[in-house]
Amino acid sequence: NKSNKLISIDKARENKFTCDWDNYNPIKPTFEGIKYFDNIPVEEIIDYIDWTPFFNAWGFNSRYPKVLENNKTKNEAQKLFDDGKTLLNQAIKEKWFDTKATIGFYPANSSEDDIILHGQKFNLHHLRQQTAKKGKKPNYCLSDFIAPIDSGKKDWIGGFAVTAGFNVEKIGQNFADKNDDYKSIMIKVLGDRIAEALAEKMHEKVRTDLWGYSKNESLKNDDLIKEKYVGIRPAPGYPSCPDHSEKIALFNLLDIKNNSNLQLTESFAVYPASSVSGWYFSHPDSKYFGLSRIDKEQLIDYAKRKKMEEEQLVKIFPQIIDL
Repeated sequence: NKSNKLISIDKARENKFTCDWDNYNPIKPTFEGIKYFDNIPVEEIIDYIDWTPFFNAWGFNSRYPKVLENNKTKNEAQKLFDDGKTLLNQAIKEKWFDTKATIGFYPANSSEDDIILHGQKFNLHHLRQQTAKKGKKPNYCLSDFIAPIDSGKKDWIGGFAVTAGFNVEKIGQNFADKNDDYKSIMIKVLGDRIAEALAEKMHEKVRTDLWGYSKNESLKNDDLIKEKYVGIRPAPGYPSCPDHSEKIALFNLLDIKNNSNLQLTESFAVYPASSVSGWYFSHPDSKYFGLSRIDKEQLIDYAKRKKMEEEQLVKIFPQIIDL
């Protein structure tokens, strides 16, 4: 099967995504370093909620609002939706959410599959697609969207971490202790929605104001959910960058240890669970992609660049390695 055949990492790099860097000038963010946003009003976040995963979490496969229109699902789905909104209103009234965001912008250039951070003691490491591509399709790596170091262009990468706060888990546990499993699950599902909606809201603020590369954007929530905006916010652990351990670099850049309650677990999950973190890329051609699979050669090369043992990395993203 041609579409699943792997090519060598050297060949994949030869087929990288390139743009006309000579005629592209990256937009400078309004600040470099970190800014903190505390107690963001939940009322301002609600409009950014994508409700489809809310219903998915309860076992419905269809999208919102169709799930409320389908004769088979509408009664049960409507009850869930009403219960969810009632609990959400209570959460807002009683201030259960502790919404915080940390955002940073850093001068950067790319060097092959890595992103060089100027003025930092470490760089960012990425993996490249290795499946054979048909036609003129490139083998993508996230570093392709940052100006190469030899282009002479100044570029930047952004980082973010947002959370709905620690109370979500405490309140979920309180409900569980009272044998109210329904509300215990419901508040966690709502916490996840608030965190994702806050990520959406802050990304819009980044595009239109803080980085300001897309000042005239005016998109409805549906368009935001469909990602019709310029730029991307990939999260470590997701298909474009499956290495969860890159969150260490992200958290170091954002100085999370000194400025936020967020923590990384041993398996690099973010605690509390109702949190989202990732990178901001501003390039107009930047897009999400899946890595599919990589071979041992790329794994060895990546382990060297990261100064980590191959075995450690295999444990972090076993699903993509073709040994």
